[in-house]
Amino acid sequence: MTATPLMIVVLAAGKGTRMNSDLPKVLHAVAGLPLLGHVLALAGEAAANSIAVVVGPGMDNVRNAAQKMAPVAEVFTQTEQLGTADAVKAALPAIRNHHGDVIVLYADTPLIEVATITHLRRALDTGAAVAVLGFEAEDPAGYGRLLTSADGELVAIREHKDANFAELHVRMCNSGVMAFRVDDLAGVLERIGNRNANGEYYLTDAVEIIRGDGGRAAVVRCRESEVLGINSRAELAQAEAIFQRRRRREALAAGVTLIAPETVWFSYDTKLGRDVAIQPNVYFGPGVVVEDGVEILANCHIEGARIGKNARIGPFARLRPGAALGTDVHVGNFVEVKNVTMGAGAKANHLSYLGDGSVGAKANIGAGTIFCNYDGFFKHKTVVGEEAFVGSNSALVAPVTIGDGAFVGSGSVITKDVAPGSLALERSSQEERQGWAEKFRIMMRKKKAAAGKS
Repeated sequence: MTATPLMIVVLAAGKGTRMNSDLPKVLHAVAGLPLLGHVLALAGEAAANSIAVVVGPGMDNVRNAAQKMAPVAEVFTQTEQLGTADAVKAALPAIRNHHGDVIVLYADTPLIEVATITHLRRALDTGAAVAVLGFEAEDPAGYGRLLTSADGELVAIREHKDANFAELHVRMCNSGVMAFRVDDLAGVLERIGNRNANGEYYLTDAVEIIRGDGGRAAVVRCRESEVLGINSRAELAQAEAIFQRRRRREALAAGVTLIAPETVWFSYDTKLGRDVAIQPNVYFGPGVVVEDGVEILANCHIEGARIGKNARIGPFARLRPGAALGTDVHVGNFVEVKNVTMGAGAKANHLSYLGDGSVGAKANIGAGTIFCNYDGFFKHKTVVGEEAFVGSNSALVAPVTIGDGAFVGSGSVITKDVAPGSLALERSSQEERQGWAEKFRIMMRKKKAAAGKS
């Protein structure tokens, strides 16, 4: 493919009133990433030399999000919403300074794949001055139609409201995504008028203008699911389902075992190694890395965590941000780990909370152990040394250190550091009163009988 510089213009000025939300439409998320973030990530994958984002007036949260997710992007404001061509014209300062290809994307269309951008640019490489991304619609109602000549060249794009009877029977529809390779795109945009049913400036009219100048127009086809636009909560859910199906297929192809794929939910950035095995009902939030050979049992919730090779997680485990598990670590049922590093071979198999601290290699955390990390004002760290053993039902009150090889007796509340190799016990003396239980039963039976007669 050509090395022609590429600018991607992302239109993000839509209000999204059908979302019924205080949050702008393009900041709603699919797989943990805002719709706008998916499109900006696509621009990065496509190796865009520059990115322009067009927002509406007063959309400071969208502007800030764009600049945070793509610091190189320039952000422009479309002062009035007068159509797609008007939106692209808001970025004219950047377009005039750019010499190369320009692709227009939409911030509410998050599922386009980088291969599709490659196909659009290839159409420009083979002589098209403009290439339009089209799809065969199952139900074309409401979509603009792509009108082609006998040899398949794109002749015009007709908006649904402006189409005649014959044109409405065309099933090849316009996604809105367009790629340009013209010497003066700014001039083309400025020649677009608004003589149509809506009185708006349609970017699609650029096709007829460019053809009138002698340029060739092409259609690049993609699947309808790839260009799903998000305008409602139902469509947002539909996009989530499409993303998850795609991601599951990719995981299976990469050597991951999913016993019940439809029950595993991925984030946009989930990274899985080879020979990872995942049982049903596992949820991955953002920021998860799973290395080779890991087994994740059923009903686990994992976010912001790194899991080392050959570790075993679950069932019913929760890994929260900052959990960093080494090789061969075991985190078992109903164990929660937050902001804790666990060394190779460490184990916490049952009913424990490990928050803020570290567990050394080959240490064992017994059932019911709690890292008491919060004093009501500040978080404190608990350090458990290598090969240390913490007995069941223990409370480690941070800040505290359990030395290498130390033992903590079951049921202890540890408030002071334990030296390496030591045994720490903190319990009341056990008291036993012979015959007390039988006397108690006799007394209580009499009371119950008296209460029944009254």
